[in-house]
Amino acid sequence: MRFSFAQPRWRMLILVGVVLALVGIWGCSGTEDSITDPGSSATGLMSTSSRELQDVMAIQDLHTARLMAEKDVIGTATTLTEDGRPAIMILVTTNDAMRAAPREIDGIPVRVLLTDKIVAMGKPGTGVNHQAKQTPPIQLGTSGGWRDDLANGYCCGGTLGSLIQVGGTKRILSNYHVFEADIVPGGNGKVATTGDYIIQPALIDVGCIAGNAQNVATLVVTSSLPDNNVDCSSANIIAGMVDPSGAILEIGTLSAATVDAYIGQDVKKSGRTTGLSRSSVSGLNATISVAYENECAGSPAFTRTFTGQILIANRASKFLAGGDSGSLLVEDVTTDPSAVGLLFAGSRSIAVANPIDDVLGFLNASMVGN
Repeated sequence: MRFSFAQPRWRMLILVGVVLALVGIWGCSGTEDSITDPGSSATGLMSTSSRELQDVMAIQDLHTARLMAEKDVIGTATTLTEDGRPAIMILVTTNDAMRAAPREIDGIPVRVLLTDKIVAMGKPGTGVNHQAKQTPPIQLGTSGGWRDDLANGYCCGGTLGSLIQVGGTKRILSNYHVFEADIVPGGNGKVATTGDYIIQPALIDVGCIAGNAQNVATLVVTSSLPDNNVDCSSANIIAGMVDPSGAILEIGTLSAATVDAYIGQDVKKSGRTTGLSRSSVSGLNATISVAYENECAGSPAFTRTFTGQILIANRASKFLAGGDSGSLLVEDVTTDPSAVGLLFAGSRSIAVANPIDDVLGFLNASMVGN
């Protein structure tokens, strides 16, 4: 999710770059913040390497199209029941759909989630200011974006998430909709192009005036969307402007290795709006549809249905909020955490991430870390 502000009135918009067509609350009461760990190991029942979980994912995939064809059903995933059994998650938008949803599919238990409308707003994290202009070399997990991300009276931005390496070049990793979603010369007369500057902080944090920010990288247009299953983009760092270790605010340096997500996994992220925040993985193999605009505060451009995504509990937008798009999802350990996913969308109750290996594979990249 990226944020935008009106110019010059500083009025906040919700999710200018991407509008999630699915995501929701864990039931009406919101009593569940995450799937509890039933005691299974990370490489056992809860992991995608588990044969039992794979069998349920196959059944989920088999029925997803039929389920999403039903009125008010907007997504599916694989999760766990409260007692730790693999289950199919169905996301619905009305109480009627919740009541009509099956309680099991092909003998697999079903968990039904009543979703809310997308309201990706949250309070900034305490401690380190992730929106402030840093003295170079900057750390990541900070406000940033395309230097010209201003159109239709608004400016936009997101999070400079992490450092990756492509060949011998280090790049900042973020989302397509943070770096290169401007695809028409409409409100600003410009289209995102390779070589354009990426700034820190984003326009939204410097009064929509690019001269108040600093150039830290140059865009490499890779056009991950609309034809691919990842929302990612990257930019070559400018010498001396970015910490070459890839250090992330309040997280530090990473491991160069990545890890797969598993249900119940403790995770954290460092982002522009909610700063350092922690949560746990609540679903795998999620299918969601996301609508994208053609520039900041622009017109609808296309809708992409993503498959195989990671869902993370996000009660009251405390984990992920507007402006946190591009944040790196990492395991919640103290030293050299490994990357798990790239966050790109969410609601007041659920955050969504591309699996990190899918992102790195698309960019032919590796994580910068120890």
